[in-house]
Formats: sequence, structure tokens, C-alpha cells
Amino acid sequence: MLVLKRFFAFTVTSLILLSGGAALAAGQPEPWQIGLQESATPVMENIIWFHNFLVWVIVAITLFVLALLIVVMVKFNSKANPTPSRTTHNTTIEVVWTVVPVLILVMIAVPSFRLLFFQLNTPQADLTVKATGKQWFWSYSYPDSKFEFDSLMVQTKDLKPGQPRLLAVDNEMVVPVNKVVRVITTGADVIHAFAVPAFGIKIDAIPGRINETWFKAEREGMYYGQCSELCGKDHAFMPIAVRVVNDTEYTAWLDQAKKKYASDDSVRPTAVAAADTAK
Repeated sequence: MLVLKRFFAFTVTSLILLSGGAALAAGQPEPWQIGLQESATPVMENIIWFHNFLVWVIVAITLFVLALLIVVMVKFNSKANPTPSRTTHNTTIEVVWTVVPVLILVMIAVPSFRLLFFQLNTPQADLTVKATGKQWFWSYSYPDSKFEFDSLMVQTKDLKPGQPRLLAVDNEMVVPVNKVVRVITTGADVIHAFAVPAFGIKIDAIPGRINETWFKAEREGMYYGQCSELCGKDHAFMPIAVRVVNDTEYTAWLDQAKKKYASDDSVRPTAVAAADTAK
């Protein structure tokens, strides 16, 4: 019975993926999920479209090759074709199997480059957040408002109802909905990577270097990610949580954050001590 249930779940999820559907829910992974997370930004929406486009291209090529193999097995086996042809060259076939793959690659390259440029060209930002990867937590700085805070994973024993294990944090990055958020990343010790699947962003945080990405969340909610660069023994325990709120809630949070995180020195010792305890 368990095997049948798993097979049914796998089949349903596969059909959703092949029919152009994304993940089952936004913001975090779901059980038995094999597709991408539901998009929350224009970039991720384009990524999902391109992914599904490639799936159909791959399926078409696979079926075509399978058909050729079946034809060869049926038509050119020893019984059906006792006297095999001694043909060694066919110019037409060679031109076709050279030109067609080139055309397919060009067809794939055009939307691929368009998506790449869309990801890399940061539009005029409404907000800038600096994300610094550390062993093993994240620090978020809001340069325009001049405050910074640390974000550590909530331990399993401290989880509140609704908080996902290994993804919930004590202090989320908070951003307003429908605003262009410029994220600059760096590393304080080793290479980390800032990645939020629902936003379609993943960029390395390298010590001594500043990298840049951006997103524009179109729906309110909580969105999770993780460090995606192996950075040490607790690499798996430095999640990313981004809370997207409306303008009114963001303004209220900003006012509270300016008071709460007014002094970097007042928050960092507590965060570092908590990180040491988590080890």
C-alpha cells in the first residue's frame, strides 16, 4: 500500500511538472516535490517557463531517438534484413544531423541569454540589503537606514507552530512587496552562497569581494532559502528567511528595527553566543 501511495504521488507530481506547473506551495519545499518552487518574482517566473520549455524539448528529442532505435531494431535485425547494406556515407543524413542540433541549440540559446541578462541587469533599486555570510549564520545590513542584525536558525526544540525545521530563523530579512530589492553579498570568513529558490536568486558571498543580485517579490509571505556553498561543518544550518510585507507593515518594522538594532555591538555578541551554543 505504501509503495502504491508513493507511486501515485510521484505520478501526480510528474504530471503537474510536465503540464507546466511549478511547485505545490510558495516559499519552502514540500514533501514529494520534484519541480521548482512556485515563483514569487518575475525572474523566477521566467526561470520556470524556461525550465518547462526545456523539459518539452528534451522529451521530444528522447521520443525521437527512441523511435529511431525501435525502427532500427525492427527493420534492420538479422531476420528482417539478412543481407545488410554496405552503405558507408550519406551526405544528406550527415547534413541533417549537423544542422538540426545547431538549430535546436540556437532555439534554446535565445531565451537562455535573454533570461541571463534579465537576471544580471539590476534595475533601479528601491531598497538595498547587504547579506554577509558567516560560519554559520547570516548578517543583514540596511545601509540606507544604518542598522545591522544577525539571523540564526531556530533550534528544533524552540520551533513555534508553523515554523519549518532547519529553515526558520530568529530574525528574518524584511522587505516590502512589489519593490526592487538590491542584495549585495560578501563573506566574513569563507565562501558562502545566498540562495532563495522562490525568488530565483543564487549568488556567492565571497570574502573580500562584493557580489550583487536583485529580486522583486510580488506576493506577501515568508520565503526560505539556504546557504548553497559548502562552507564547513554547520553549512546545513544557516538558513535564509525573507518576510515580504506591505508598505505599512514594512514602515512599522523599519521604525522598530532602527531602535532595536541601533548599535551593532548590542546584537552581535548575543548572536555569536547563540551560534556557539548551537554548535
